[in-house]
Amino acid sequence: MLKTVLFTLPRANSQINIIRHAQKRYPKIDKKLQAAAESLAARGFLRPNKPWEPPANINETILKICSDHGLNLDSYFESLEVKFKVLKACFEETGHGIPNSLLHTIECVEDLQNFYETPVDVRTPFDALKKMELPKNLHVQEDYVRFHPDKDTLFNGQSAFPKSSTIVTGLKTRRKYEGYSAKRSWP
Repeated sequence: MLKTVLFTLPRANSQINIIRHAQKRYPKIDKKLQAAAESLAARGFLRPNKPWEPPANINETILKICSDHGLNLDSYFESLEVKFKVLKACFEETGHGIPNSLLHTIECVEDLQNFYETPVDVRTPFDALKKMELPKNLHVQEDYVRFHPDKDTLFNGQSAFPKSSTIVTGLKTRRKYEGYSAKRSWP
């Protein structure tokens, strides 16, 4: 179970904590992949990556492809042509390609195995938090209720913050939530 509270930390630190949690769960994450993950964490999420959950026999598949090209587990790629052929064969076999930003990190067969053993989770930290098993006293409210004085009749449209406007700025949330301008007592 994750022991750090993700939502109380600044944005970049919470993403790094998710990476640290993934390292505990998947200890074979390579240092090169960790650096790339931390770089992405600093820049933000929602990258155009496809999700990837490695199959159980991924190591055998990679070793078979490499042995077809004359490489064994301890081999380094001798030339760019061999590396290209192996990576192309891996993509055709698995459907999971190596992003351009990580091509320079794949130097040997072991690096290739580490890449294909690493799962790719494309969920945002908020989506991951919704699916986590949380303590009994902590709840994540997915669809929150937004106050509007014309529609909320529980307190006769009386707001707890009478001179505060509710401004909806997001393009997606404008369709879902209606904002309003509070009446002020001064002109």
